[in-house]
Amino acid sequence: MKNIMGAWIQKKNIDKRRVGELITRRGSIQTPFFMPIATRGAVKHILPEEVRSLGAEIVLGNTYHLWLRPGSELIARAGDLHRFMDWSGPILTDSGGFQVFSLGARASERFGVNGVRLSEAGVEFVDPENGNRYFLSPEISIDIQLDLGSDIIMVLDECPPYPCTREYALASLQRTTRWAARAFEHFYKKIKEGGEKYVNDRPLLFCIVQGSIYEDLRVESVKQLSGIEFSALGGPDSGWDGYAIGGVAVGEPRETLPDILKWTVPYLPEDKPRYLMGLGRPEELVNAVNAGMDMFDCVIPTREGRHGRLFIMKSQNTNFKSQNPNKTKNTKAQNENNNEEEGSFYETINIQNERFKEDFTPVDPLCDCLLCTRYTRAYLRHLFSVGEPLAGRLASLHNLRFYMRLMEKLRD
Repeated sequence: MKNIMGAWIQKKNIDKRRVGELITRRGSIQTPFFMPIATRGAVKHILPEEVRSLGAEIVLGNTYHLWLRPGSELIARAGDLHRFMDWSGPILTDSGGFQVFSLGARASERFGVNGVRLSEAGVEFVDPENGNRYFLSPEISIDIQLDLGSDIIMVLDECPPYPCTREYALASLQRTTRWAARAFEHFYKKIKEGGEKYVNDRPLLFCIVQGSIYEDLRVESVKQLSGIEFSALGGPDSGWDGYAIGGVAVGEPRETLPDILKWTVPYLPEDKPRYLMGLGRPEELVNAVNAGMDMFDCVIPTREGRHGRLFIMKSQNTNFKSQNPNKTKNTKAQNENNNEEEGSFYETINIQNERFKEDFTPVDPLCDCLLCTRYTRAYLRHLFSVGEPLAGRLASLHNLRFYMRLMEKLRD
């Protein structure tokens, strides 16, 4: 099997900001980077070649949703997720754990059954769409992601509720460690069984740090995950190919992010990529990159675009010092009045506001996306006002390009 140790190559540091290159079997990705979300095998409203043209080198697929519909075995018969969705670049797939815990509650409300049953073996859950019951274990999650042909595989973790006691958070992170060890062992067993399929390359395998909002538990989680006896489980002594920080913005308050990064990052290996899951707002990305994180994903750019909210860079020349995460938050009154959200390096506008009805300027004169180079604010507002689907598509293209430009500037 090809030696992929040192899959992340550091090129330079800007204080704590790490600029480098993540090498996968389907190509290299410049870090830090943002991954557009292709939940069900598509970035909403955007073709794969357009995603690539925006500057994205990798996308994120959702294990939970693809497993349930159309099924990972069907996708495997199609070749893999790359061929199924016509994306030639790297794909990261999450473990499915977050969706199991978050969507299980919906099934309980809709079908009147216990949506989630957690055990040491794994987690049993009910599909909120049809009431069917499924079981997901660390081993099954690995099998699904291998069927999908993922290039970066995430282990199954327990997502503890917020708030939770320290005792619960400790028990949860210990289970996450045990599950991670099982996933690691099963992964390398399947890689060896794959023979010719993985003779020249293999996917990367990332673990997930938990611990809720407790400083000592975040540190303990890193220590447990890095202290696993990897060779005894059939894998290399180098262990994980990367480390992810879970929990923030998928349960825990976003305001805890600076503290969690301050507690956790110093204990993460310097020579491995670092992934902050589910974040976030532009200022949160800047703060996390400046704290030493490398990889990000979030639904914000496309979701906000579909609702007519667009991100605009204030200047081509910004040094991107750490941002105040509370500075760009709208108050309830501001949201009700559709006022703009002001940040130190960007602003957002609601294009459906009446004042853009006769605004024949580009949405962002500094942007090189399709929307900004060919259409006006007045035209985009018109599309939204008449319910034309092209509106959400153009806005999503612009917002994703904003995020890609932000990453480019952070690497500069």
